[in-house]
Amino acid sequence: MPETDAPIGHREIRRHSVRGQILQALRTALLDGDLAPGEVYSAPALGLRFGVSATPVREAMQQLAAEGAVEVVPNRGFRIAVRSARERAELAQVRALVETPVVLELIRTLPAADWGALRPAAETAAAAAATGDRGRYAEADRAFHRAVLALAGNEQLVAVADDLHRRSQWPPDGVSLTADAGEHLRLLDALENGDTETARLLVGGHFGRAPGG
Repeated sequence: MPETDAPIGHREIRRHSVRGQILQALRTALLDGDLAPGEVYSAPALGLRFGVSATPVREAMQQLAAEGAVEVVPNRGFRIAVRSARERAELAQVRALVETPVVLELIRTLPAADWGALRPAAETAAAAAATGDRGRYAEADRAFHRAVLALAGNEQLVAVADDLHRRSQWPPDGVSLTADAGEHLRLLDALENGDTETARLLVGGHFGRAPGG
């Protein structure tokens, strides 16, 4: 009898790969407004749209439901959540409570030269913003924030903050992507130049806000 472990493993890897690709595509569709708040979408219909079966779509949608972006509608599919201004404000407030004190403490204690290591992440976010691709920018923006918070050495903090950040990115607000990304670069410029006062002002206005996405 032929070995079966390898084929099963390959199918499992492929399944997870497809689900991951569909999840990313759905997140981009949410940010771009291709999936309208309040509308119900079925997994089979979305599967046809993306050229895949309903299974990876359903699995991806379950992940989005766990993140609060969609709601499960029994026997129909998934309704794109409508997030009120109050909910957005609450998310921004919680993000500020989690992130801002950490970054301000880093500004106080981290040597100016150490901030240069974050320059590639900030430049990647700026390049993504220049394309106008909200999905790509959302990932790059979160990567920069993760890199900043990782300097504190608390993995649990990074995980919690990243989840809050992802939730706050949808639906996108009216902030320009390039303006949002520009704040990352200005923050690093200030920190590398030892201008902690400007850095503190930038942190107060940037961290905790729902990014232009």
